[in-house]
Amino acid sequence: MTEDLEKRVMGWLGERVDAFGFAPVERFEGAPGEHHPGRICRDAATVIVYGVAVPRAVFTSPAYALHLLQRSYHTSYSYLDQVGLALSRLLEELGHPAVVIPAYAPLVFHGLEPWGLLSLKHAAVQAGLGSFGTSGMVYHPRFGSLLRLGAVVTAAPLPGNPKREVEPCPPGCNACREICPSGAYAEGSFQKMVCLGHSIKHGIYRHVLTDDYGRENLEMVINTTGYNYWIDCTECQRVCPLNDEGMSIGE
Repeated sequence: MTEDLEKRVMGWLGERVDAFGFAPVERFEGAPGEHHPGRICRDAATVIVYGVAVPRAVFTSPAYALHLLQRSYHTSYSYLDQVGLALSRLLEELGHPAVVIPAYAPLVFHGLEPWGLLSLKHAAVQAGLGSFGTSGMVYHPRFGSLLRLGAVVTAAPLPGNPKREVEPCPPGCNACREICPSGAYAEGSFQKMVCLGHSIKHGIYRHVLTDDYGRENLEMVINTTGYNYWIDCTECQRVCPLNDEGMSIGE
C-alpha cells in the first residue's frame, strides 16, 4: 500500500515541479515546538517538499533583473500554493489527512523576525533536496539556490529520501561574502535580518507600520498588505557559481 502511494505521489509531482522529496516527521525532532509538523497536521507522518526553479536568465537581464525576479518569485509562490492545495486534496481523497504549507505568506513573527509556519529551507534539507551553503540558502545539486519551495504535511507514511551531506560551496569560495552590500556576513556568519532589511522592501510599510495600530498588529498587517514585496538585492545569487547552468554539486 505504501509503495503504491509513493509511486502515485511521485508520478503526480513529477509532472508539476522541478524537484521534490519526502522527509519523515521524525527528522524534525529539533524543530521549534510551534513550527513542528505535528502542530500543522494531526497525526503528521511525512513532510513532502517540492520546488520550481526561477529561470537563470532573469539574473542577467541587462535592464530589468529586479523587476523580472520579483514577478518570477511571486508567480512561483502562487503556483506552488496551487500545487500544494491540489496535492493535499489528492492525499485526502486517498484517505490521508494533509495540510499545505504556503510558499511564502502567512508569516509568524517572533518579535520583529518573520518565520514561516514551517521552515521550508530546513524541510528541504530534511527531504534531501539540498544542503545549506555559506549564504544561508539551500543548494540543490542541479538548480543551486534557484528553487522556490512549498510543502505539504501529511499523515501518509512515505519513505524518506536520503539527506545530502555534501558541502555545496566550492572550496575557498567567498563570492557571496565579498559581493554582499548589506553587511550580512560582518560577524562571520550569515545574519538573516540584516539581509532582509536591505533586500526586501514594500511600498506601504512606511505608512502602515509607523503608528501604534500597525506596530501592535504587525503580523496581520504584513500578511494582508505585504505579500507582494519588492526585491532590492540579488547580488549573492547573481555571483554564486552554483547557480551557473551546467554547474552541479557533488553527490
